[in-house]
Amino acid sequence: MAELLDLWSRAALTSLSFFWSALWAFVLGYAVSSLIQVFVTRSRMQRAMGDAGPRSVALGTLFGFISSSCSFAALSTTRSLFRKGAGLVPSLAFLLASTNLVIELGFVIAVFLSWEFVVGEYLGGLLLILVTWALVRLTRPARLVEQARGEDPDEASEEESRPLSRRLRSKAAWRDVARRYFMEWDMVVKDVTIGFAAAGAIAVFVPRSFFQALFPGGAEDAGFGGVLLDALIGPVAAFCPFIGSMGNVPLAGLLYHNGVSFAGVMAFLFSDLVVLPVLRIQIGYNGWRLALYIGAIFLAALVTVSVTLHYLFDAFGALPDGVAASSGERGPSFAIDHTFYLNLAFGALTAGLWWLRRTGDGAVDECEDEGDERSSGLSLDRVLVAIAWIAAGWVSIGALLSLVR
Repeated sequence: MAELLDLWSRAALTSLSFFWSALWAFVLGYAVSSLIQVFVTRSRMQRAMGDAGPRSVALGTLFGFISSSCSFAALSTTRSLFRKGAGLVPSLAFLLASTNLVIELGFVIAVFLSWEFVVGEYLGGLLLILVTWALVRLTRPARLVEQARGEDPDEASEEESRPLSRRLRSKAAWRDVARRYFMEWDMVVKDVTIGFAAAGAIAVFVPRSFFQALFPGGAEDAGFGGVLLDALIGPVAAFCPFIGSMGNVPLAGLLYHNGVSFAGVMAFLFSDLVVLPVLRIQIGYNGWRLALYIGAIFLAALVTVSVTLHYLFDAFGALPDGVAASSGERGPSFAIDHTFYLNLAFGALTAGLWWLRRTGDGAVDECEDEGDERSSGLSLDRVLVAIAWIAAGWVSIGALLSLVR
């Protein structure tokens, strides 16, 4: 019993240490994302994404890059763009870019993995869009698109229609930045809580041999078959915990530090759009035929891109050595170092945004309405809330155990 309690406290401290290491990256990423979301309006995006030509796909990618990293928010925005006339491919480009190319995701990947994975995430995100575009052109789902597209008569708000120079001087716009910043946290807090709690528990309780058995591609003699199998197992491993892209990063770090191949880790990171909650929302938005079609396209694309990245990095001698990296796996650490000062600085930024939000008139902005609409109809969201509370309790009690032992 004493050994179990000791492992519990170690797992909780490891979870808190992981979150502490990444906190400044979350704050910086969501602050930048909120700024861009306020000053680059959706109405401008919608007018530019009307077909599947290179310009529209490039704009969809750009708008996704400067958008939210939350899979659920990205799905909601994609639905709006699609129903207001954006082509399927530009809409999917927006969705893929908003969950794979966003700034904050790169920051967090850099904390838990290595620069090769940051490059792989951004390069892979672009390749995912190109492969998805090619697969859609090959399969030509015109009838599915016609059946799924509906009417959405919403118009741009008065605030959005103002010139950018006026909006930059508007107190209301900056209060909107603060509201969106906390809304970003609200959308991902469940995923982050579950993801970090799971990462700490897996780091302590799951032996390295389990990862080696599940992902055979990390062995030196694995060959193409092992690498391909890792890329196929990655989405399955991501499907089971069904958490978003930000919550998956610490788990991906554990895969990396336990010898999983580059292809397997990248496939795991790319799989946030083929997990159960996302598929359920897609079905609600677009009907089950188009939702399953998009899921199949995304799955084929992410496996193809993950394997391609693996051998592309290998050809340039940039393939990270997960086995060697395992010796550098970190335990709980809360030292007074650069992370401490970064968290202190960005904590002050969060406090400032909280004060700015509190000084507003209490108006509810458009994105909050969408989030309420999304949450109210999904029982799975309530399940995730319950799991997140359980995960928070697990970590809290484990941390208390470390104080009394």
